[in-house]
Amino acid sequence: MPLHPEAQQIIERTRIGESGPAPLALDAQAMREGFAQTWTMPADLPAVGAVEDSTIPGPGGDIPVRIYTPEGAGPFPALVWFHGGGWTIGCLDENEYACRTVCAGAETVVVSVDYRLAPENPYPAAAEDCYAVVRALHEEGARRSVDGDRIAVGGESAGGNLAAVVALMSRDLAGPPIALQVLVSPVLGHPDDGRPSYRDFADGYFLSKASMDWFFTQYPRDAADLTDPYLLPLRADDFSGLPPALVLGAEYDVLRDEGEEYARALAAAGTPVEVVRFDGLIHGFFGLLATDLTDARRAHDLVIRALRDTFDGRAR
Repeated sequence: MPLHPEAQQIIERTRIGESGPAPLALDAQAMREGFAQTWTMPADLPAVGAVEDSTIPGPGGDIPVRIYTPEGAGPFPALVWFHGGGWTIGCLDENEYACRTVCAGAETVVVSVDYRLAPENPYPAAAEDCYAVVRALHEEGARRSVDGDRIAVGGESAGGNLAAVVALMSRDLAGPPIALQVLVSPVLGHPDDGRPSYRDFADGYFLSKASMDWFFTQYPRDAADLTDPYLLPLRADDFSGLPPALVLGAEYDVLRDEGEEYARALAAAGTPVEVVRFDGLIHGFFGLLATDLTDARRAHDLVIRALRDTFDGRAR
C-alpha cells in the first residue's frame, strides 16, 4: 500500500534517510548528537505502578536498567526489552512510551536494558550484557517483583537482534528458559545479503542502507564476527528449540525481509511464530515513533496480547 501519511510526515520532519552527508563520514558521537536532535521525550506518558532506575551486574561492570512495574502485588512475569540504534546509539529514554504501555497493558514488569554501545564496546559486549540481565532476573528476580521462571525478551531494530541473540544463547548455554521473543524490525542479516527490501527502500524511508552500512562498521570487531549467529542470527545452522516468537515489521523498511525470513526459519523448525507486516509504515514505528503513528497502538496491543497469552493472563 502507499506510504502512510503519518510516516511521510515523519520522514519530511526528520530528514533521516534522505540524501545528504554520508553516514560513513560521521563518528559515533556525531551520530548520537544527531539522533538526539530528532527526538524528544513524549509529554503524556502512560501511568504504571512504579519506575525505578537500577543496575544489574554484568561482564563489563554494572548494567543500567529501567524497571517498570505494574500496579498490584507481584511477583509478575517480565519482558526484558532492548532498545534500538544499530548497537551504537539509543538509550533507555527511547522506548519510554512503549515500555510503559506494555507494562500497564500486560500487567508485566518491563526491564529496559542500557547495554554497552559500540564502537567503544564492540561485539560481543551488547549481547553479553543483555544475556547477563536475563540470567540475573531468572536467578534473583524475586527481589524485583519478577517471577524468574516467566521471562520474555524483546526489542526493536538492533534491540530485536539482541532479543533473538539472547534466545539463541539461552538455548545453547543451558538457559535460562525464555517464554517468548518479541522481534520488532529486527536486524538478523547483513545489508549486502541481497534481500529486495534493502534495494527497494535503500534511501528516503527513515532508515537507509547507508546508515545500516555505517552501523556495521561500528559493532563487529572484524569480518569473522559476521559469520557468528550471536551477531547475525540468520547465520545459525539450527533454528530448533527456540522460544515462540512474535515478529513485527514495517512495509517500507530495509530490514523487512530478514525479519520475515527469520520467522519462516523458526516456523520450519517447529517454533510457533506470528508474523505481522504493518503496511505503509517505516522503521521505528513501535517504540521510537510510537506517539506519532496511530498504528503503533495496534502493534503495542499485539505485544500485550502475546504476553498475556504466553503467561496465561496471570500477573501473580
